Amino acid sequence: MQTDQSSAAAAATPPIVVAEIGCNHKGDLDIARELVRSAADFAGAAYAKFQKRTNRELLSAEEYAAPHPNPANSYGATYGEHREFLEFDREQHRELMAFCAEIGIGYACSVWDLSAARDIAALGPDYVKVPSACNLDQRLLGFLAEEYGGDIHVSLGMTTAREEAELIAFLERHGAASRTVVYACTSGYPVPHADVCLHEITRLRADYGDRVKAIGFSGHHLGIALDIAAQTLGASWIERHFTLDRTWKGTDHAASLEPDGLRRLVRDTAAVAAALHGKPADILPIEEPQRAKLKRLVG
Repeated sequence: MQTDQSSAAAAATPPIVVAEIGCNHKGDLDIARELVRSAADFAGAAYAKFQKRTNRELLSAEEYAAPHPNPANSYGATYGEHREFLEFDREQHRELMAFCAEIGIGYACSVWDLSAARDIAALGPDYVKVPSACNLDQRLLGFLAEEYGGDIHVSLGMTTAREEAELIAFLERHGAASRTVVYACTSGYPVPHADVCLHEITRLRADYGDRVKAIGFSGHHLGIALDIAAQTLGASWIERHFTLDRTWKGTDHAASLEPDGLRRLVRDTAAVAAALHGKPADILPIEEPQRAKLKRLVG
């Protein structure tokens, strides 16, 4: 039988699984805490990640006053009111960060504008995420590169190859590429499996694997099979949107995992990591009694 010692020596490192809570808390701090607790205690994720926007800064006056493009998902009479309803202030994020520390899960946050970046950076999380929508904002990137000491995570949805190259070069010029994680991502909610394009992970590893800290995968698809494939292709971070109920009102819930889905993702990526290696010997210890009992030797 294979020993615990030999198993541990052979096991690879599982990817770091991030529960992207985002705005799935519906603007309710108690629901946010429940999501954090479920991600930590039930599912075993490594990080709970939120989002922060300064809506008057991020949106034009016309965008702020416009109706939500899908009124059934709106929490306000206008898109701006909808976004404000879902927003936590810096002190509420501080509370969430403290709650995450209390129950043993990392806190992280995506920032959509410079003011939001300043607020979250002041809290000192392990990393700050730049979403696909904002990865061309050089003021935002420059602030994180020059004035924030933690890691910078960047999603690459809706981004051309040329824009990617300029982004990485910008971070290199600012001395921040070595603490940057870039994520293969297709921006959609949810994304059909054929549009996930998993070989983007392979391409990013080939193009930037020696220039950034790590390559990740941010998935907006259904199920967890593609996350396992992303892991085997070399994604060392896996981020999935997370909700308590996929039928809840809001844009992201349908593309999110519920608690048992996230639990299975964490479980399965750990199992795959334990198996992702070659045989250390022709005959493994677990095979020896079976060989003695069953093997037919000829000659």
